Amino acid sequence: ELQQKVEETELLKMELQMLETERVRLSLVEEKLMDVLQLLQQLRDLNISKRALGKILLSTLESCSDPQPGKAQLFEVLDTLQQELAACELLHKQPLEQAQSRRSLSNPLVISC
Repeated sequence: ELQQKVEETELLKMELQMLETERVRLSLVEEKLMDVLQLLQQLRDLNISKRALGKILLSTLESCSDPQPGKAQLFEVLDTLQQELAACELLHKQPLEQAQSRRSLSNPLVISC
């Protein structure tokens, strides 16, 4: 009976470790998603065309099509999309102080349609 309790305890420890690992992974995905949403908000404020945004999205999906589907690919797609959006020329054409004031005045978590 004692051996069974030890085995159950070990199993619970492993499950707890797996849950903690998943929590950290989800936290990273959430942060990356927030970065992507903030960039999308900035581009929307700059009136980026749907065609240009579509090209960025398709480019991202094409560059991430090789790896195996799953959790790692999700983060890779978000990371690549964030990089593609950050590299968008429209974001770099606006004056620096305008960009900073726009970021500080608006709530980056709210995207109205």
